[in-house]
Amino acid sequence: MPRERLVTQEGYPFIVISAAVCLFTVIAAWTVLAAIFVFLTLFVCFFFRNPKREAPHGDHIIIAPADGRIIAIESAGGETKVSTFMSVFNCHVNRVPVSGRVEDVNYRPGKFFVASLDKASEHNERNTIVINDGSGRRVRVVQIAGVVARRIICYLQNGFEAGKGSRLGLIRFGSRVDIFLPSGRFDLLMKKGDRVRAGETVLGRWR
Repeated sequence: MPRERLVTQEGYPFIVISAAVCLFTVIAAWTVLAAIFVFLTLFVCFFFRNPKREAPHGDHIIIAPADGRIIAIESAGGETKVSTFMSVFNCHVNRVPVSGRVEDVNYRPGKFFVASLDKASEHNERNTIVINDGSGRRVRVVQIAGVVARRIICYLQNGFEAGKGSRLGLIRFGSRVDIFLPSGRFDLLMKKGDRVRAGETVLGRWR
């Protein structure tokens, strides 16, 4: 798993390219282009930021896996699905919602509909992680690509012991994360429209 940095390592190539073009425009005295690429370089650094997060204590707590706004809460075959939409202005580092053993990591290619649409959950490119918390409860986290996001990155593998709040991966340039929880076994503390922060916001509590 990658080391903690102020900026994720996946952002380095974009930052280097943008900064190199910025330097060239400055040397060439192309003032307008230089200003644009200064802004672009700063935005890329902002997008790939990797802030330190302190997860709340308590085995009964379920924390949000993504930054953004909750756009859907619905029943799905004995589970409750909570969907969080991440705009390009949100931090895109995803976090582990509960401590436990990773039982499965399954990547599936697909389409690139706008991530806020309902059909994105079923048809878009996605990566599903199943975590067993050791108490017979399984939590599924699904990273979903969007119309602009074309790269899903996951740091977890089968058999990993994942700590709550640790980095799970990221999705580049706007996307969505769904979390599936066993219905009737937890109390949801957030509602549709609420904004959440990965690794910090308490999404719910086990009963």
